[in-house]
Amino acid sequence: MKEGQKIKRIRLDVGPENDSHLLGIVSAEPDYKLSLILNSKFSISLRNTTPVTITEDDNELTFSRFSDTSGSPDLIFDLVSNRTGKYFLLKKLKNIDFVFVVFDPERSADIDRIISVLRETDCITAVFNFDANTIKDKNLHYLTR
Repeated sequence: MKEGQKIKRIRLDVGPENDSHLLGIVSAEPDYKLSLILNSKFSISLRNTTPVTITEDDNELTFSRFSDTSGSPDLIFDLVSNRTGKYFLLKKLKNIDFVFVVFDPERSADIDRIISVLRETDCITAVFNFDANTIKDKNLHYLTR
């Protein structure tokens, strides 16, 4: 490099793309039964995997997680419980029992069809589509990949 020549730094603001769709599910069914119902509705294979574990108020809280990675690597489903006892994973969403996460980096899934199928399911009371960018919760990073 020539002496006296300045180096110009260029900063690129590339934020992380959110490739996950968060669907809030209200259901009185236990997590294992809901996972079986979702397996039959979507022809997936949700299986009990490593739970989400957080520490709050000196308590270690465990929220169940069922994941399906057997299909396409471009489309991953997670069903995470939002409550354990009196505690919530996402405090801003206290009315939600489960969060159904659809990780879709290729944008190949028809989210409207998935929501429609969920709403037609007898054991599901309500389904909500959330934008992860609008939810301000410290535990949100446990759900997104």
